[in-house]
Amino acid sequence: MTVRGFWPMRDLPTVGWLVMAAVATLVHPFVPEPRWLMIHLLVVGAAGHAVLVWSRYFADTLLRRPPTPRREQTARLILFNGGVAVLVVGMLSGVWPLTAAGASLVVTAVVWHAVLLARQIRRALGNRFAPTVRYYVAAGLLLPAGAVLGTWMAYDDGGVLHERLRLAHIAVNVLGFLGLTVLGTLVTLWPTVLRTRIGAGAEQAARRALPVLIAAIGVLVGGALAGWRPAIVVGLLGYLSGITVLALPAIRSARVKPPSSFAAWSILCAVCWLAGCLVVVTVGAAATGFTELDALIGEVTPLLAVGFVAQILIGALSYLVPVVLGGGPSPVRAANRVVDTGGPARLVMTNVGTIVCALPVPSLIRVVVSMLVLGALVSFVPILFAAIRASRLARAAARDDVVPARPVEPVRASTRRSGVAIAGLAAVLVAAATGAALDPAALDGPVTSAANGVPPTGHTTTVEVKAAGMRFTPDTIEVPAGDRLVITVRNASAGDVHDLVLDTGAKSGRLAPGETAVVDVGVAGRDIEGWCSVAGHRQMGMVLTIRVTGMQHGTTSPGGARGTGKHTGSGNGGPRATVDPSATPPEDFRARDARLPALPPGRVHRVRLVITETEREVAPGVRQTVWTYNGTVPGPILRGRVGDRFEITLVNDGTIGHSIDFHAGALAPDRPMRTIPPGESLTYTFTAERAGVWMYHCSTEPMSTHIAAGLFGAVVIEPPDLPPVDRSYVLVQSEMYFGPQGGTPDVAAIQEGKPDAVVFNGYPHQYAHRPLTAKVGERVRLWVLDAGPNRPLSFHVVGGQFDRVWSEGRWLVGSPSAPATGTGAQVLPLLPAQGGFVELTFPEAGHYPVVDHVMSDAERGARGIIRVTK
Repeated sequence: MTVRGFWPMRDLPTVGWLVMAAVATLVHPFVPEPRWLMIHLLVVGAAGHAVLVWSRYFADTLLRRPPTPRREQTARLILFNGGVAVLVVGMLSGVWPLTAAGASLVVTAVVWHAVLLARQIRRALGNRFAPTVRYYVAAGLLLPAGAVLGTWMAYDDGGVLHERLRLAHIAVNVLGFLGLTVLGTLVTLWPTVLRTRIGAGAEQAARRALPVLIAAIGVLVGGALAGWRPAIVVGLLGYLSGITVLALPAIRSARVKPPSSFAAWSILCAVCWLAGCLVVVTVGAAATGFTELDALIGEVTPLLAVGFVAQILIGALSYLVPVVLGGGPSPVRAANRVVDTGGPARLVMTNVGTIVCALPVPSLIRVVVSMLVLGALVSFVPILFAAIRASRLARAAARDDVVPARPVEPVRASTRRSGVAIAGLAAVLVAAATGAALDPAALDGPVTSAANGVPPTGHTTTVEVKAAGMRFTPDTIEVPAGDRLVITVRNASAGDVHDLVLDTGAKSGRLAPGETAVVDVGVAGRDIEGWCSVAGHRQMGMVLTIRVTGMQHGTTSPGGARGTGKHTGSGNGGPRATVDPSATPPEDFRARDARLPALPPGRVHRVRLVITETEREVAPGVRQTVWTYNGTVPGPILRGRVGDRFEITLVNDGTIGHSIDFHAGALAPDRPMRTIPPGESLTYTFTAERAGVWMYHCSTEPMSTHIAAGLFGAVVIEPPDLPPVDRSYVLVQSEMYFGPQGGTPDVAAIQEGKPDAVVFNGYPHQYAHRPLTAKVGERVRLWVLDAGPNRPLSFHVVGGQFDRVWSEGRWLVGSPSAPATGTGAQVLPLLPAQGGFVELTFPEAGHYPVVDHVMSDAERGARGIIRVTK
């Protein structure tokens, strides 16, 4: 039995997982757990399959054993790939038993693989390459621990151990299962790719390094689970020392025959990314707390996935596939020529692009450059199939005794490679420039001097400022007059986007969690005011004061008043928009459908909510930038029964951090209600155990601004035994605080409680212009929620009386069995975030106003009409 030639079960799954990882990257805003999905499709799916295939291939070759029968290999690979598929489905669906089942199948396949390799080593005692195969056995036996940690992490999502489990899981799977396999393979693969002999001492280095690497992983995992950073640092340093032991003979090989092929350079870059990321994490573990370390791990993990895993996989396959296709020297050379197509450009785009994405650049630059990196990596797939075709054509030509034309080598091959590499660098620069053009606000604008005529001292004062919790720390900086001031701003929040803007015009640009930026203030000759320009953050107290010391008299800011750190106004610029109470909406205006949605089938309701920020008309003649769930204000009305389970996928497609809080469920808010930065998503699962008209809303600070901007909605959980009615409507009252035309809400007005409009379902007077309907004698149920953020609601139907009233979990009038007789209610009073419903019948045809009986609010827009016909 031979392993030569094309074998679909060996060659196609890795490519398939790579393609799925690329697709998941492109559609990540539309899938749950996108980061988990992208990384696991690459690391577990593509790389895991390759580990099982190629470690077996190398073991058979190095130990000089007969090739493993394809039937046995196929069974094991089907088991592994099926397990990965089940694991992915389990995680995306939130069904933990399915996740555990998928992990069990993966573990079974890998342990089966490791046990057979161990038996093979015993049968080949004395073989000089047996130590290399021991790396594969150790890697396979470590995976069950990694799978247990990952499954535990999925079960404990949101628990106190989650951060520790994540670090331990990554350590075992990336450094253990993948890392040991890669490092062991490179002992022989690296000189083979370079087409030189194995360096002196390589086998001895492999023997010495393996116990060091395994011990380091054990110490690292133990330190992670115990939350003891010194052990984490020791484990990371130990792993780096093991890499160093293996690197010395590899460097000697490279000196004899420097890398020249795409495969060699890709492998070299991958190992550099592994070592570089480990150094960064080691420094972070030594210098920060565990929470900051977990955030750093979250930033480094995608870099490891792209820089290390993807490049080592593509580099190794670029060398191995032409070899195993076989057919003699001519087909191998033909395939290699195709595999090296555009190699320098692909390498530059991948590595320089990944470095750009790791830097604190504006988010749109990162998005555009990351797409370029993805394109460079995915280009391997068509190149691989083209190489397979080239190999087949060369074999066919050899069989037909046709001598293929020898390709003419260019006179200056090195010059051509340099030109291709420069083209790749140019592509990265163009991508970065495109991102900057799409987000010009993220770039620095004109900056005025703060020197104020003060001569420079030649000294530089450097300060680090942390942005978190709606505060800058420190929030006051003192700098000697004439000193140059340089501020390093670090966003230390868990999910909020922040920035720093100074009254000189200097600014940091928007910073995602964990990102840093340097603001060069220049020579300081007067007091300077700074603030976060994200809507509402300045009004929440996120301000910074720079005080100049050593001057006889206090200097003033350009406006003439000394900085106090207190600010009013909308912060949006321009005059505030105003609404004309007598104005009418355009003829094509369509009111929000107020009918209660139909009860969805089943007892598990999966809902996807995408946060967007868009400008639209919110009142006649008034346009504002609103923040929405699924494009509407209020967000979608959800409906269910007591005992129903809701699985919400929240996607932040906005420009700043957002979140969600469902009053309909009871659970610890730490993880499901956390603020997520732009481009991220989370899964929020709760069981509706109590009836009510429950509010949901963004809980990111300042909460009042996020609610007033539109991030709220209602969940209707019907009380048991609720009788049917002829018509059901849902009315959600909220307040509007206008900024300038097209701007975001006026935060100062929100804090002062002075709304420009109070509305039902997001638009003033809309049901006066487009009335609700009913017929005489019909029973109508009106579900009502006061979303606030500030004002109470006294819900009233003019000309009607309520014979059933239910509010905040209790019947106030009537009961499920019968409406009240001889008594009733005229209003349903609700405070912000309270909800309930009323029922009534209309005795005769006419127009019945629906109002908030806080009459000034009705006049501001909380008014509608029910048109009743016979």
